Amino acid sequence: MKKALLIITLCTVFSCSTERGSHPSDVNWRYYLGAKDVSHYADIDQINTQNVQQLKVAWTYHSGGADHANRSQIQCNPLVIDGILYGSSPDLNFFALDATSGKEIWRFAPLPDNQLDHFSLGVNRGLVFWTDGREERLLATAGPFLFCMDAKSGMLIPSFGQEGKVDLHTGLGAHASSYFVVSNTPGVVYEDLLILGTRVNESAYAAPGHVRAFNVKTGALEWIFHTIPQPGEYGYDTWPPDAWKQSGGANSWAGMSLDEQRGIVFVPTGSAAFDFYGGDRIGQNLFANCLLALDAKTGKRLWHYQFVHHDLWDRDLPCPPNLVQLTINGKKVDALAQVTKSGHVFVLNRETGQPLYEVNEVPVPPSDLRGEQAWPTQPLPAKPLPFARQEIKEGDLTRRTPQAYEYAKKIWNRSRKGKQFVPPSVEGTILFPGFDGGGEWGGAAVDPQGILYVNANEMPWILQLEPFAPGKAGSLYESGKNLYATQCMSCHGADFKGGGVYSAPDLKGLKNRTNAEAVKTLIYTGKGAMPSYAHLSAAQIEALTAYLLEDVNATAGTAADVPDKWPYPYYFKGYNKFKDPDGYPAITPPWGTLNAIDLNTGELRWKVPFGEYPELAVQGQKDTGCENYGGPVVTSGGLLFIAATLDEKFRVFDSSNGKLLFEYKLPEAGYATPATYKVNGRQFVVVACGGGKLGTRSGDAYVAFSLPGAH
Repeated sequence: MKKALLIITLCTVFSCSTERGSHPSDVNWRYYLGAKDVSHYADIDQINTQNVQQLKVAWTYHSGGADHANRSQIQCNPLVIDGILYGSSPDLNFFALDATSGKEIWRFAPLPDNQLDHFSLGVNRGLVFWTDGREERLLATAGPFLFCMDAKSGMLIPSFGQEGKVDLHTGLGAHASSYFVVSNTPGVVYEDLLILGTRVNESAYAAPGHVRAFNVKTGALEWIFHTIPQPGEYGYDTWPPDAWKQSGGANSWAGMSLDEQRGIVFVPTGSAAFDFYGGDRIGQNLFANCLLALDAKTGKRLWHYQFVHHDLWDRDLPCPPNLVQLTINGKKVDALAQVTKSGHVFVLNRETGQPLYEVNEVPVPPSDLRGEQAWPTQPLPAKPLPFARQEIKEGDLTRRTPQAYEYAKKIWNRSRKGKQFVPPSVEGTILFPGFDGGGEWGGAAVDPQGILYVNANEMPWILQLEPFAPGKAGSLYESGKNLYATQCMSCHGADFKGGGVYSAPDLKGLKNRTNAEAVKTLIYTGKGAMPSYAHLSAAQIEALTAYLLEDVNATAGTAADVPDKWPYPYYFKGYNKFKDPDGYPAITPPWGTLNAIDLNTGELRWKVPFGEYPELAVQGQKDTGCENYGGPVVTSGGLLFIAATLDEKFRVFDSSNGKLLFEYKLPEAGYATPATYKVNGRQFVVVACGGGKLGTRSGDAYVAFSLPGAH
């Protein structure tokens, strides 16, 4: 085994100023998003509506590993357990800090320095803690591996898997062994099982998104639930007969929630791959786009609810459901609330999966793409009403300047549009809310009274497909052009300029910055958010390299042609936002909102614009709202803590009415859900400030706030 890099500070582990369990009023943030019920809630009121204006920075920790090209991020919601904070850096090192001072206790790097490039642009949203009362373990993922560490030292536990790690391809089948598989979001622990989902490729050649449970002590695979059903399994008939052999996706990348008392794990899943064309997967496609209720001990399906049938819009469930007890029509009910990218909240009975408010199967338009059969209806809840706008009409187009309006109207005129579920098209279909919601991976908070708090994006995107035509025989460059269109364009764009959902780098002028061998290696291995393309042949990698390096004279030599390796009649033209010429959303504000919804009645409590563009604010265009990533935290002190916005601010709102009570300019944007905790009688709120999205600079800081003199 190659020894993992491990750095332990000179102070004895856990002998710093905070002693584990040293104060009777300590409050932990033991689980991802606060609790296994994913409440984002803490019963702490030391910081409250009366004193929040006095908040000060208590400590700042620089984790290192930020990318100077501003493409790295930190999306980690750290754990805080008995005075120790556990988090991750932009380059996926894991660490433990004294939660009262930010002083580093230990640090663990999953791979030696010479292999860290492969992870450098990935993200990790958190860790999992397990204890049997004697031993304490941390489980976290980086790249295609699950690692198990001793919580006291950060050392790998060699009895787990192979010398402390498990390959995330385990159990997915031989055909998926070379496919892209990672796990950005932590799973949940039930007894001695870690139940884990994955992120997979969303295009062709995607691994299946089966849900698995690993033994926390040994790393052994204990059970697997096939999200693409195999012969004899429930849901098999909702796919073509052989789909289970080659179809991918239907994966749970957003995290899970757990009803520990009932032993039920709730698993939200995403779309089947290829995301935007389903001619090879005609049918309803269970268990894609579902909430699965599984027996946590065995993986047996108890019930499921599908939110999108035969998804063509990348309408993954973006976050785990909130488990909550409600009073509806005078009756108490154990419920869950699932937020969606389309800006809806579905409220279901936790034991049966039955909707607690009316849901209608609404007729939707058919597809005119060759070989496609869109599902004729889709479910939409009557209550609660959507927390994001559902359609762009001409009156919604931007009026920021006359030029911006004219530009937006031309695109609007030539695009397909309407309410939810207008199918993808060659002309371009306006998707609103866009690919990132509506609701996004930051998720929602819910308090014990059943009030749900959710931040939303109101950014439209253009979903456009292009007919696929084979490349010119004998030309490496022409075949490479087609390979780029089908394999790379969705992230790097037709113009090579990158950006998009994954902050892909600009490839313009690549020939001046690198060489052919380096490009081939990168294509084969992948890097950070970019998956490996090892499924391409050597000739195809050669062709793609020729196109990326603009070698128009490259030929296939003795080969008559290089297969373009694309199994569909269309390819996706990229993640393109509907913006005006100056880069702002091409619709009227608000472009981001913060919302409170009473789940007991289904009624909206309040809605406020969330965030702003600093350069517009100085011109008097304030409170426009802006795109935002990362969720809120709510407390018994009547406060809602959230960062998330591209204006790089941390804000605190009055949870009863949405009034802004406090804001602070962070060193970089905090695209992560905060954590709040109490140690030695003092409440802290901490947020990771990794930036790197939406054109903002990357950072490496964790910033903690508290009241001066609190104890």
